[in-house]
Amino acid sequence: MASDSDDSLPPQGRFNRLRKLAGLSAQLGAEVLKSGARRVAGQEQELLSKGMAEKLVATLGDLKGAAMKFGQAVSMDPDLMTPEVRQVLARLQNQAPSMGYETVARVIEAELGAPPEALFHQFDQEPLAAASLGQVHRAVMKDGRPVVVKVQYPGVGDSLQGDLDNLGLVVKTVSKAAKAIDGTAYFRELREEMLLELDYRREARLCQNFVRGVARLPDLKVPEVMDALTSGRVLTLELLEGQTLKDWVVTEPSAEERFRVARQLIRAIYGPFFFAGEIHADPHPGNFMVMKDGRLGLLDFGSIKSFSERFVDANRLMFLQAMKLEPMDVLGLSREVGFTVDLPEPEAEALIRELLSIVGRPMRSEAYDFAACEINRDMRRHFTQNAGRFLKIRPPAEGVMFFRSTGGLMHNLKLISAKGDFRAVYMEVADLLA
Repeated sequence: MASDSDDSLPPQGRFNRLRKLAGLSAQLGAEVLKSGARRVAGQEQELLSKGMAEKLVATLGDLKGAAMKFGQAVSMDPDLMTPEVRQVLARLQNQAPSMGYETVARVIEAELGAPPEALFHQFDQEPLAAASLGQVHRAVMKDGRPVVVKVQYPGVGDSLQGDLDNLGLVVKTVSKAAKAIDGTAYFRELREEMLLELDYRREARLCQNFVRGVARLPDLKVPEVMDALTSGRVLTLELLEGQTLKDWVVTEPSAEERFRVARQLIRAIYGPFFFAGEIHADPHPGNFMVMKDGRLGLLDFGSIKSFSERFVDANRLMFLQAMKLEPMDVLGLSREVGFTVDLPEPEAEALIRELLSIVGRPMRSEAYDFAACEINRDMRRHFTQNAGRFLKIRPPAEGVMFFRSTGGLMHNLKLISAKGDFRAVYMEVADLLA
């Protein structure tokens, strides 16, 4: 058996990881400053070069944990990087450096009481995918059912805790220096959710529960959990056959296929939220499977967020009123969602209405083109231009995961570049709520 010196495992020690990140940050900062100076001088200059992106992938992929999750999020934003650079960064979505098979076998035996060869009819030694907290192997159960087995990296819990502690110090320092940008509540929410992802038994329960949210959506598929082969650090699920969204989109699917999958993605995010108060809050393209039978498979249930009844009910009412083009009490509903508003009401209402107008473009259009979608860019611009005032409109902490999910949905829809009657798609969801 291999020792814990497997060099594909995340580096241990909070300060060792901080040192690696600090070195990367210095290089990254120098490049961004250089590109910024060239832009000021009127020269076309990309924010990040392909070479720097390669360094970013190598470092974050080795670190895994929270650092890699950050890289995954950055790779999804089409407005920040060129297609070439995003293609490099996209490797973080499920192609991080893998741990050796001997380490995998040791974790499985420690968790399930026997090595893979004794538990499965067949177990592929090469990983199918490698991600931020663990890697996935294809296997066949004794009864012939094909499955995937997710095995957690040894030591990744300590690594994740260390990353979050380092980030927490930054958040705490900034919040003390400027009360107006106190982000401690939002960071606490994100921290708690990320640490919960380490428990694969919890993920198994979330996966089983998520079936309720898609029960009325037969074009979506949640894999079955194999309880007998699941533990705190090993998760065995039914194998879904198909291509992940990021692999499917490069096969040049037809316009009809793009619209069909885009429709399924919208239903996959908003359906479970409105029906069961849950949302898939890690929506990068590696977590959705375009299946051979036409359904959309959902993968990775470690980041399923359950919301308060108040949050869901207020958002549901806001959504239905928007779809029916009814007058909306913007401030009243925002407060009901949990927002704190410290601006004069007319000023706050104007800011929120503009925000809802930007987000709601596909809901109002019978011929919306996501290839030309500028929702995320325009939202960023709206926030930047009104930064001081938006600091006085604070969402509830649970909103962090909601915005992470719906923002990721917009990135995925732009990635697919679908065009069509999306108002009709959102109306389908609204009709199911009637």
